[in-house]
Amino acid sequence: MELGIYSLGELLSNPKTGRIMSANNRINDLVEMAQYADQSGVDVFGVGEHHRLDYAVSTPQMLLSAISQRTESIRLTALTSLLNTADPVRLFEDFATLDLLSGGRAEFTAGRGAFVEAFPLFGYNEKHYDELFSEHLALFLQLNQQEQVTWEGTYRSKLDQAEIAPRPLQQALPVSIGVGGTIESAERSGKNGCGLTVVMIGGIAKKYQPLVARYREVFSGEQSPHVAIAGHTMVRETLEELEEDFYSYYAHYWEHLTKQGIGGAMGAARTDMDFITSEESTLMVGTPEQIIAKIKYQYQLFGHDRFLAQVDFGGQPIESVKETIDLLTKKVMPYLQK
Repeated sequence: MELGIYSLGELLSNPKTGRIMSANNRINDLVEMAQYADQSGVDVFGVGEHHRLDYAVSTPQMLLSAISQRTESIRLTALTSLLNTADPVRLFEDFATLDLLSGGRAEFTAGRGAFVEAFPLFGYNEKHYDELFSEHLALFLQLNQQEQVTWEGTYRSKLDQAEIAPRPLQQALPVSIGVGGTIESAERSGKNGCGLTVVMIGGIAKKYQPLVARYREVFSGEQSPHVAIAGHTMVRETLEELEEDFYSYYAHYWEHLTKQGIGGAMGAARTDMDFITSEESTLMVGTPEQIIAKIKYQYQLFGHDRFLAQVDFGGQPIESVKETIDLLTKKVMPYLQK
């Protein structure tokens, strides 16, 4: 099983110090995080796409291109690229260029996003949310397979034997679809032969089992199904350290989401530590031994190929993030590699 590290790049104050990080410092920290993950033996690094002032990254492919020049072996992807509000041709050429710069380490993970600011920003109608994603995905997959493309759709000008350049170093970019909780999204991923990345937000892990099962049922790709499971992750040596660190950052993160209208009740009180660190919880929070137990339990549910850890939520400083990465790579990863 592969281990991945990812960030959404939010710009939040540190709840312990009150310090607000600038976009410049946040970007530099993300580059440092990727370098550290690469040196630690992590398999994948990802960063999210947002078009808001409370997030630092609007073009993951540009940041990942810079990271590609500071790393050697770690694979690079956006988690996720907002495909419904982007031109698939421009996006494919960007990631093909990233693949060339990185020596064949680029992946593409498409998503639809939790926010809607990108629709008016790029001239798309939010009412066509689902239709845009389906059409853009179909075109992106065709671009990934053909050097010259003839295509016609509803929301973009047609292509007539258009040359798509550059081509990636890999024969084709690995393509996955990021999903939250809808069966329809899992079906779309399977029917198009894409990988599936399940982002677990909260509650119990078992509720995501039907998505993965349905994905496998309808999968029709030339390659084998590929499932990644993603979630908020913090690892500490002791439960006392977890209680000290986890709640302050996670509550701050959830408070921010709630102010944006997409959070709701956090569902994690200090008295919930027994559940949070249990196998059933989607939160990958615990000691190294507890994280291993969670992964074993989730593997029984999903049979997944990759575990993706969102490690820097809630305004954490880079030192806190590195502590989680260290424990994952030194104490959890050896189990995964078995």
